[in-house]
Amino acid sequence: MAKVSDHIRKANGKTIFSIEVIPPIKGDNLKNLLDNIEPLMEFKPPFIDVTYHREEYIERLEPDGTIKKIITRKRPGTVGICSAIMHKFGVDPVPHVLCGGFTRDETEDFLIDLHYLGIDNVLVLRGDPAKPFDTFKPKTNGYAYASELVEQVANMNRGVYLHEGSHAMTPSDFCIGVAAYPEKHFEAVDHETDFTYLKLKIDKGADYIVTQMFFDNQKYFDFVKRCREAGITVPIIPGLKPLSTRKQLQVLPRLFHLEMPDDFIKAVEACENDGQARQVGIEWCVQQGRELVKAGVPGLHFYTMGKSDNIVKVAQEIF
Repeated sequence: MAKVSDHIRKANGKTIFSIEVIPPIKGDNLKNLLDNIEPLMEFKPPFIDVTYHREEYIERLEPDGTIKKIITRKRPGTVGICSAIMHKFGVDPVPHVLCGGFTRDETEDFLIDLHYLGIDNVLVLRGDPAKPFDTFKPKTNGYAYASELVEQVANMNRGVYLHEGSHAMTPSDFCIGVAAYPEKHFEAVDHETDFTYLKLKIDKGADYIVTQMFFDNQKYFDFVKRCREAGITVPIIPGLKPLSTRKQLQVLPRLFHLEMPDDFIKAVEACENDGQARQVGIEWCVQQGRELVKAGVPGLHFYTMGKSDNIVKVAQEIF
């Protein structure tokens, strides 16, 4: 197996294809996820991201009328899915590693498990607040910022573990990816602050960046330009998602804090049904992808959100 950075280097300037998949809801069959990945293997993805979903807090009415708060995890199984992808497709999995919901020791144990399995890539994220809360709060003895988690992974790569002090340990060999927002992280007060934190993640040891989805390529080009001016030289992989329903015109900007171009909004609003909107979404994404490939981006990273048929149609027109 190989690192994401190695895959990019070996591509010799050719744009690579990659995807992100979501673990099935607790109790669902893994076969459905693997069946959705299967058609995308035509485009030879060298790596596949697998998301991790932190705990959620739900309320349950007890027989005595009291309300009990319960902690649950709706989409477990990231490590198992990574192993299944490795063995079924021979593709490098990239598990997401979160600050939210983990202590530092739990993070180290998780990383050790990945190392034992021969998984050489991680995407390090702060993660979202635990539902239903709106504010991120780290777990006791956990991390508040992704840069701190990057540092822990980088330390393990140097053989420095949490409690062994100066005792030399076998180093891990993770390629560390981090996320970035071409349109600014919604919690950052301004672009400069956002770039400061991104640069910190790179300085701590991150090897590449993958962006949040966007629908206006100029946002990506401007973002890359500012990164280079700030001294960030690592590969920056653009993230894309074809819109698939009319409702997503409102949902995606709200969930992911992004803007959509006026021309795209008008084209979707003119659609009479979701089928037409889906076709507009595919065509727009194809247009985005072609322009990005022409500009020489290292890869196109597609957010599947559990579906692959529209990604297949987009990739057929680009790769």
